[in-house]
Amino acid sequence: MSGRAKMVNGILNDKALEAARMALDGLSLRQEVVGRNIANVDTPGYTAQKVNFEDALNRFLRTGSKIQMETTTDAHQAVADRFNNIRVQSQRGGTRRADGNNVDIDAELGDMTQTVLRYQTLTSLSSSKLSLLKEIASRR
Repeated sequence: MSGRAKMVNGILNDKALEAARMALDGLSLRQEVVGRNIANVDTPGYTAQKVNFEDALNRFLRTGSKIQMETTTDAHQAVADRFNNIRVQSQRGGTRRADGNNVDIDAELGDMTQTVLRYQTLTSLSSSKLSLLKEIASRR
């Protein structure tokens, strides 16, 4: 492998960029799950779902081991396969209405807003880093 090819390979395998990709995958899945919760706000018996990828992402940052998480139901398998099996869980606790639904629309809308802001920030930071790396590589 040539020196330039090694440099490009090193840039593309950067731990920070890999962590950003994992975080973007997790945030994307979270947004999908929150959207599903909101869509089912009036569905009797529906149990809200949540996505937790932060613990595994922190473990990756400490140890460098890839995120290997799992789903809790077969219904989430197709979605989760796209996202390295990030864990989708039923939300426990909270207030259930008489119809058995536990979606808190205010909390879900807050989660959606927070997820969008985090995704946009991380996308912007990743783009800036890639632009900087591209500029550095082009000067060689």
